[in-house]
Amino acid sequence: MRIIVAGLVAGLALISASGFAENSEDTLPDFKQLESALTWKQGNILLGHDLATLKVSSSFRYLAPEDAKTVLVKIWGNPPQQAEGTLGMIFPAELNPSDAGSWGVVISYLKDGYVKDDDAARINYDELLQHIQEATKDANPERIKQGYDPIQIIGWAAPPHYEKISHKLYWATELQFGEPSNHTLNYSIRALGRSGVLVLNAVSEMSQLKAIEQRMPEVISMVEFNSGNRYTDFNSGTDKVATYGIAALILGGAAAKAGLFKAIVPLLIAAKKFVVIGILAVVAFTRRLFRRKKDSAVPGSPAAPGSSESV
Repeated sequence: MRIIVAGLVAGLALISASGFAENSEDTLPDFKQLESALTWKQGNILLGHDLATLKVSSSFRYLAPEDAKTVLVKIWGNPPQQAEGTLGMIFPAELNPSDAGSWGVVISYLKDGYVKDDDAARINYDELLQHIQEATKDANPERIKQGYDPIQIIGWAAPPHYEKISHKLYWATELQFGEPSNHTLNYSIRALGRSGVLVLNAVSEMSQLKAIEQRMPEVISMVEFNSGNRYTDFNSGTDKVATYGIAALILGGAAAKAGLFKAIVPLLIAAKKFVVIGILAVVAFTRRLFRRKKDSAVPGSPAAPGSSESV
């Protein structure tokens, strides 16, 4: 069974690859054929319209948006609309998308304006975790009613940390869906810029936490906004300011913009093993997604994760 991933803060629902070992043998050649057509890139990658530069070392590989869409939709089995708007993906150089245990980082951009970081030092992340856990528990009856597994937020796999100098926020969450033997690791990175936030989401099993933690500093250091788009380029006289701060980036920007913090819940469609999650959104939006037919979550159906190059 393929593994369903929902990264909804960035507007994505993504299926990961760690369940490929369970796929029937006759499906694997199709994945390998698709992989052979992918164009992998390293070096300096220009993201967006001179928005930012991704410096990809020899230990990682980058896929441009169209190839990332091939992975997300055709190899990982996500609905096409859920792969729109990505700025590409990063993979460890030694892994292919269809490998068992494969993981990748999906890049996207939230153009919500300049996010003030003056609340970062005052946030009580233990209390924030409790709110997320309570919202998740409150949402479970609706999930069960719609035929999905309940979700439990176990805790921070790595507590949120904001780097004031680089204006980057990162954290990791441990999750459980139903009663699986393996827990989910959702690793999140947010890089603040002049007009919005670069979003990087990675997913794997909790057993890979140490390995991923060792490699995340390099991933975090890869992304830099270009001159004119940097956090320090903000012009208070002309630039838009986001309606939320650092805490809301963890809870989910969509709900923050709506001013409905009490309505924030996890939006997830669980699978047999694990899911990438973003903590988000407004109840009405949640209920619309929950109305999707359960059969859309069946594997194979749409539902449920140096030169300079420009993308």
